[in-house]
Amino acid sequence: MASRIAASATVRAVKGRRILPTRAALVLTPKAVNKVKEILNEKPDCIGLKVGVKQRGCNGLSYTLDYAIEKSKLDEEVLQDGVRVIIDRKAQLSLLGTEMDYVETKLSSEFVFNNPNIKGTCGCGESFSV
Repeated sequence: MASRIAASATVRAVKGRRILPTRAALVLTPKAVNKVKEILNEKPDCIGLKVGVKQRGCNGLSYTLDYAIEKSKLDEEVLQDGVRVIIDRKAQLSLLGTEMDYVETKLSSEFVFNNPNIKGTCGCGESFSV
């Protein structure tokens, strides 16, 4: 059975930076939009990318990124520049006002969530608390 995990993600606590208010629960940068399009082109049976949170790590919560096959009634949907991101109902309050970016370095490539709601993160950037 193939993995349903679409990509890895890390957390950044945003200090001294105010993300512009928007009606969307999540805003994607142009790099994130392009990467989501690239990922979804490989999975034509998926309707989008699903963002969630789960209990994990030394600070409490960790992001999950999966392929979305369907949208449940209580999930939030973000449509931006031709891509669809579904936000799991359990993650909606912790993601409100967050910017989703895609960062590539010589050592890694990953989605990064610039989240103004975070009160603390672990040293490795995998988990956070709100």
